[in-house]
Parts: sequence; structure tokens; C-alpha cells
Amino acid sequence: MNEHDRLVDRAAREARTVLFVGGLDAGKSTLARATAAFALRLGRTVAYLDADVAQKTVGPPATVGLKHIREPDDLTLERLATADALGFVGSTSPQGHILPLVGALARLRERGRTEGADLIVVDTSAMVSGIWGQLVKYYKVDMLEPDLVVGLQRGEELEPVLGVIQRFFGVELVTLPVHPAVVPTSVDQRATQRERAMAAYFDGDLQRFRVKPTVFMPTLPPLFDLHELDRLLVGLSDGGGGFTGLGYLEFVPEDHGLRLISPVAEPPKALRLGSVRLEDSFRVKRVDLRNLFGTE
Repeated sequence: MNEHDRLVDRAAREARTVLFVGGLDAGKSTLARATAAFALRLGRTVAYLDADVAQKTVGPPATVGLKHIREPDDLTLERLATADALGFVGSTSPQGHILPLVGALARLRERGRTEGADLIVVDTSAMVSGIWGQLVKYYKVDMLEPDLVVGLQRGEELEPVLGVIQRFFGVELVTLPVHPAVVPTSVDQRATQRERAMAAYFDGDLQRFRVKPTVFMPTLPPLFDLHELDRLLVGLSDGGGGFTGLGYLEFVPEDHGLRLISPVAEPPKALRLGSVRLEDSFRVKRVDLRNLFGTE
């Protein structure tokens, strides 16, 4: 049994919340799935929490997703892609979106617990460097309260992040080298994966709902040009603090109104504006809502 296998064995048996941290192509998802699979074999109730908004395992890009693992087949990539619950972040980068990110994670963790999971396996993003890397991981640990953090690193790339976690939280840290089964991917490959994941989410039967300008958060400024919201990504509110899925807005020139395009059949209670616009290929383009609204 190698060191990665020993970690999986221990986390699956002992942890209540295990959080995997690492840079690009470090093997976080590989170990997270292996831990969930072994815990399931041990008879534990497991939930997989995908805290990465870019390279998705559970749910579409710009979200965090929760998946209950009830049988081994739930850990296939195809089944994992369909979330049991979603949190809307509205961006494919956590930079500048820490508040919606950690708020969504807290809600999903609580939902996982109340729905019976005694082990929550958390897969995180590859943002580990610089100030934003430290801030994002600090607040994830602060909110999720893991009893075990696993760092997968090349050289000493995680030392600043892990140092912050250890100094502020005293949580147990285990550091391992990058998983040997990892297949490196390029920037273009990762962008293509995000594009395909978003396109797949909007594939198939789509609903079209007329939208009133009064249903948005943030609230639209007076006399706002609705054309500016064309192709903007939105989260569909369930009216109880959660989200039923994603949609995008379409400007209707005939009456200068808006239409919501979404695979979700149920009309939303309200819409939260995201910070990305979907191109025709479903590649995302970042949007600063403050500049769009002309406000601070």
C-alpha cells in the first residue's frame, strides 16, 4: 500500500470532512473519488462536495455542487456531473467571488449533513498561489471546518497556503506528492473542458420564460438598457435560498424585453445575475457588474 492509498484508507475510516488542496493537475479529484468509494464500501454515508467553479466534477461551471454517493456507480464521471444540489457563484474563477462561494459551500455542507452524510469529501479548485489562493483556501477551511486537509503538491508550492491553514485553524494537515496517475492538461484543454461542460448543460430541451426586470439580484438601476444583459449567466432561485439550476438571458428586440433560457422546467422565483457572459460557443467572458451598472 503506497502513501496515497494509506491516506485514502485513513480518511475514509476516520474523517467527517476531508478537504483536498492542490494546484493544477495534482490529483485532487482522483483521491477524492477514491476516498468516497472506499468509505462507501465501509458502509459510511458519503457526500461529494465540488468546490471548484471552473474544472467541474459535480454540476456545471460557475457553480458548486453536492452529490450524494449511494452506490459505486454514482462515482462515475457521468453520474457525478449531475448534482443533487447546486450553489450559484456566477463566475468560473473564485477571484472576487469569495462571498458567494463560501456562502454556497456552507449551505451545501449543511444540506449534506441534514440529508444523512457522515463523511463529506471536498474537492477544491487549483487556485493556490498568491494572495487570492491563500484567501480562498482560508475561507473554505473557515466555513467547512474539515478535520483533515490533504495537500497534494509539487515541491513547496502549497507551503504558504498550508502555513495559513495550520496557523489559523490547527486542523490536521497531511502533505503528499502529486498523484502518480495524473495526466497534465494545457490551458487550452482546460478552457475547452469548461466550454464543453457548459454546452452540455444547455444541451437538449430548453425552456423559455419571459422575464420581468424586477426579478433580479442585484436590482437593476433605473432606466437600465436591458440589451446589456443579453447572454448573461444567471442562477435560478428556488425562493428558499438555494438554486434549481442555471440559465442565460436573451434580449428580445421586438419589445425590448428579456427571455430566460434554461434546461430547468420549473419557473424560478427570482434570478441572480452572474459575472460571465456566454458566447455562442458557450465559452465564458467575464463581466464586471459594477461597470455594467455604472455603480460602485
